[in-house]
Amino acid sequence: PPAVARGALDGNDDDDDDDDEDGKGDDGKEKISKKKMRREMRMSIAELKKHVTRPDVVEMHDVTSKEPTLLVHLKGYRNTVPVPRHWCFKRKYLQGKRGVEKAAFDLPEFIKKTGIQEMRAALQEKEDQKTLKSKTRQKVRPKLGKIDIDYQKLHDAFFRWQTKPRLTLHGDLYYEGKEFETKLKNLQPGDISDDLRTALGMPVGPGKQLVPPPWLIAMQRYGPPPSYPNLKIAGLNAPIPETCSFGYHAGGWGKPPVDENGKPLYGDVFGMEAMHMASLEDDELLETGLWGELESESEEESDSEEESSEEEDEEEKTDETGLVTPLEGLITPSGLTSIPAGLETPELIELRKNTSEEPTEGGETPALFHVVPERRSAVGGAMMGSQHVYDLSSLGGVPKKAPTGAEGVEIALDPSELEMDQDAMARRYEEIQRQQEQEIQKEDFSDMVAEHAARQKNKRKKQVDTTKGAKKYKEFKF
Repeated sequence: PPAVARGALDGNDDDDDDDDEDGKGDDGKEKISKKKMRREMRMSIAELKKHVTRPDVVEMHDVTSKEPTLLVHLKGYRNTVPVPRHWCFKRKYLQGKRGVEKAAFDLPEFIKKTGIQEMRAALQEKEDQKTLKSKTRQKVRPKLGKIDIDYQKLHDAFFRWQTKPRLTLHGDLYYEGKEFETKLKNLQPGDISDDLRTALGMPVGPGKQLVPPPWLIAMQRYGPPPSYPNLKIAGLNAPIPETCSFGYHAGGWGKPPVDENGKPLYGDVFGMEAMHMASLEDDELLETGLWGELESESEEESDSEEESSEEEDEEEKTDETGLVTPLEGLITPSGLTSIPAGLETPELIELRKNTSEEPTEGGETPALFHVVPERRSAVGGAMMGSQHVYDLSSLGGVPKKAPTGAEGVEIALDPSELEMDQDAMARRYEEIQRQQEQEIQKEDFSDMVAEHAARQKNKRKKQVDTTKGAKKYKEFKF
């Protein structure tokens, strides 16, 4: 936007070279130059500040642009980055920093903790003590690994204790002399620093809060600062320290600002509200526990004991009028109680089935397992036969699987064969049984054995050939 102002300043100066001097035209009227006309048509800075919503961003050269209101609107827009202020300076950028000594680079704190500065200082001290001959020798054959830092220290320094550097905000540009300005971000209104106390002649130390600031009497007379309406100032709208007193003597806090009735004008200067709130807190002890929190068993037991003791005390007490209050209270005039008989709640209800304690029907506990005897047998004709067989005949109590057929032979029938007679069923059973016996018969392994023997023979032959070739090359000599 200032570039627009520059164009407005420098754009039409060439056309005004001939019209700088005032003169009279052909009509006899006084002729006004274009430069004078522009100055008369230009609005002042005060008028421009009245027309815009952000008068704080108006600068002296904004009125020279072609559209001053649009320029100020763009400058006051949110997240707008301003043009650097040295665009209109006659002097070159950073020309005033010539001759200023540049401060040395300071290592960050997390790198200093590794001890690298002490190690480099010790190494530099050793280098200074060496002679010229040893230095030249070291240049020819340098030694490496002089500064050796623990890897864990370096890892912790850069991955655990590293801190981010201070960065500028969006649109915060650097200008010449910015580093010498006072930083007000870390300061708060109402807090007096030690440097300011020293400049005002106020004491600095543990009892520095007992001495009032010199502007307190003026604030009591004219009121608090309007820029900070919520600021609490002791002696004006907040109570003074306990050991201090009002008055105009040395160390006195002036006169409290009150009206005709003696009421404070700007706030609780006498501390009455704080005392009232403290008394209310003492009267009403607020529960700070969480809402809906479950009570512990010990608290429940103590509450139940207190309730039972209170009930007993109420039973022992008698009415002063002499009339005994009936404790039953549930007996109707007809003599029938409101609670029917036989519906009393038992003290303990066990809902789980306790099968471990209940005895069995026979009166004996069933065995958890049975030891099956083992016996050795021949492999037989089966391909995957075993020499160990378990004798299941000794287990009388173990239920056996019911056979599907007469001898455990399964027969698959079609729906059309369901009306088969007994003879046809017997023939089908014998046929299936014969097929199972043929499958169980011993298989012929002669082909597999012959193939394995031939493979082993070829393997041995290859091994013999390789050993002969190796011996031949070993015996040969140049």
